[in-house]
Amino acid sequence: MSPATTCPACGGSTLEPVWRVPSVPVHSCLMVESEAEARAFPRGRLDLVFCPACGFLFNAAFDPAVQRYSPAYEETQAFSPRFLRFLAELCEDQASEYELAGKLALEIGCGKGEFLTALVERTGCRGIGIDPGFRPERLATRAASRLTFVRDLYGPAWSRLAPDYLACRHTLEHIGPVGAFVRDIRRTLGDRSDTVVMFEVPDLRRILVEQAFWDIYYEHASYFTAGSLARLFRREQFAVHALWRCYDDQYVVLEARPATGPTTSTLPLEDDLAETRALVSAFRAGIGQKLAELRGRIEGWRREGKRIAVWGSGSKAVAFLVVLGLGAEITAVVDVNPFKQGRWLAGTGHRILGPDDLVAVRPEVVLVMNPIYVDEIRRDLESRGLTPLLVPLR
Repeated sequence: MSPATTCPACGGSTLEPVWRVPSVPVHSCLMVESEAEARAFPRGRLDLVFCPACGFLFNAAFDPAVQRYSPAYEETQAFSPRFLRFLAELCEDQASEYELAGKLALEIGCGKGEFLTALVERTGCRGIGIDPGFRPERLATRAASRLTFVRDLYGPAWSRLAPDYLACRHTLEHIGPVGAFVRDIRRTLGDRSDTVVMFEVPDLRRILVEQAFWDIYYEHASYFTAGSLARLFRREQFAVHALWRCYDDQYVVLEARPATGPTTSTLPLEDDLAETRALVSAFRAGIGQKLAELRGRIEGWRREGKRIAVWGSGSKAVAFLVVLGLGAEITAVVDVNPFKQGRWLAGTGHRILGPDDLVAVRPEVVLVMNPIYVDEIRRDLESRGLTPLLVPLR
């Protein structure tokens, strides 16, 4: 597949190269049943480019044809108390902002359905969730009669739905042609000007500031700052009325309604284009040193004979280990999600352990893939008599 030469968000043709990685797994959260399968996992290329006209960053080498979303895709974070608290807070925010009782809520890319289920329980609305990775056997709710889940990718076949509220959380970044995708949603909503859309994506600003290459992986074709996300929606005839960061500034949330034409910028977080250009330049200049520093720290611990564990087996772990070329240097990869335990990490061949397994491993260093979980991880380890050095990635 030839690399993209125009911006999928605004159509701009002046693109700047940012970072390239020649070989990465095309999936990070697809469960793998053997070490051999994990090591032979299909690979693709990262070719990150930046559009200075609108502030959008994307993988020009992304090929949607190699993606295989299915019930074997294990993305949920809902086994973390901290994440469940965030989910409840987000649900409460949306329920208090919009009167949804008796109305229809649609979630595109609903995953295992945690957010939509909580919203239906909290508001009394009806819900339809669309996601090829949904697992019906995990659904346990008193609101089941008001919920419908469909194992599918969202597309034109679902344009017949007429939701009063549309949510799309951590799905837009998996889409290559983001302009066309948002345009299709706007076309589907037609003249229903009261319909609210809520989109949540990872914040590119934080990735650039922290040079967090572990948050850049093949499944994520598209990367947004608050401003580039709002500019995309305004361009595609939405009136953006709320734009905010959450989850320790890791995510951006946009709320909007259909408009009769392109709308203009009004919210403070949208004015970020100059800053984004500067951050992209800094990332490009500094990523090599960032990689060298991390390799040096890990090599130092290994020379000291310390056992190193990675806490978290999701996309961050895959990107971190693959880009740094780490294998035997890492003694264990652990995850609290029981549906991941006993499987194998795509690309590296590490077996995914549960927290109880660390009692035998007794790591001296634990790399925490997401700093927001440090406190609960520390409590988890201490409950097992373990007090390793916790090193959150930043």
